[in-house]
Amino acid sequence: MNQSGLNGISSPAFRGAAFMVLAGLGFTLVNVVTQHVTMNLGLSPTADAFWQYGFALLFSLPVVVKAGFRALATRRPLTHLARVALSVFGVQAWVMGLANGVPIWQAIALVMTSPFFVTSGAALFLGEKVTVERWGAISLGFAGAMVILSPWSDAFSLYSLLPVLAAALWGGASLLTKSLLPKESSATVTVWLLLLLTPVNAAFSVAAGFQWPDGEVLGWVALSGLVMALAQYWLAKAYESADAAYVQPFDDLKLPLNVAAGWIVFGYAPEGYLWLGAAMILIASMANIAVEQRRLRAA
Repeated sequence: MNQSGLNGISSPAFRGAAFMVLAGLGFTLVNVVTQHVTMNLGLSPTADAFWQYGFALLFSLPVVVKAGFRALATRRPLTHLARVALSVFGVQAWVMGLANGVPIWQAIALVMTSPFFVTSGAALFLGEKVTVERWGAISLGFAGAMVILSPWSDAFSLYSLLPVLAAALWGGASLLTKSLLPKESSATVTVWLLLLLTPVNAAFSVAAGFQWPDGEVLGWVALSGLVMALAQYWLAKAYESADAAYVQPFDDLKLPLNVAAGWIVFGYAPEGYLWLGAAMILIASMANIAVEQRRLRAA
C-alpha cells in the first residue's frame, strides 16, 4: 500500500467512519437480542432496557479501574444529565417499538430520520459547517429509508412512530455527546451514560413490574449488555474522531445490517423497494466520505 493509502486509513475521517460502522454492527446485534428476549422469551421491554444497560455498566467498570476514578471527573454534570434524559426516553421508545412487533428493518429505516436532527443541531448549536454536498448526502440517505419504509402503505402501524421518536431523542443525545468530547475522553462519556442510565431504567422497570432474568434470558441480556458497552464506546470514539455531520450518514449502514439480521433470525421478509433504498443509503455514505476527504486535502 502506498503512503497516500496509509495516510487515508490513519486519517480522522477514516477513523470516525470506521468507529461508526463498528457501532452499527454492535447495535445490530443488540437489536436482534432485544427482539428475541421480549417477543419470544417474555421479558418486558422495561426490564430488558434495565438489565441490558445494567450489564453494560458492569462490563465498562474495568475501563474505569484501568484509567483510575479520575476518568469519572467531569466539569459538565448537567450536560451529562440532559444527555441521559434524552437517551433513556429514546431507549424506552425504541424497545417498546421492537417489543410490539415493528420489524427490525422497518424500525431502522425510521431511525434514519436521525441524521436530520443531528445535522441541523450540529449547524445550529455546535457551529459545524454543513455544506450543500453534505445536506445532499443526508437527504439521499433519508430518501432511501423512506423508499424502504413506504409509510403510505397499509402495513404502516402507529407503533412504527416510536422509532421516529427515538431518532429525535437520540439525535439530541448525539449532539450533547459531541459537545462533551473536546474536553472529556470517550471513556468518561461512555461510563457516565451507563452510570446514570441504570437507575433511571430501574425506576421504569419497577414501575412496570420488576422481572428477574434467568436461564437463557440471563445469558442473552448479559451478551447484549457487553455488546452495548462496546457499541456506546465506539460511538463516542466516532464523534471524537470527526465532525458529527460527517460521521452521521455512516450510521445509515445499520439499515442493511439490520435487514439481514431480521431476515435471518426472525424471517422478516423485507417488503417494497428494499434494495433500491439500501443502494441509495450506501451511495449517500460513500458520497459523504468523498466530500470529507476533499475537504481534508484542501485543508
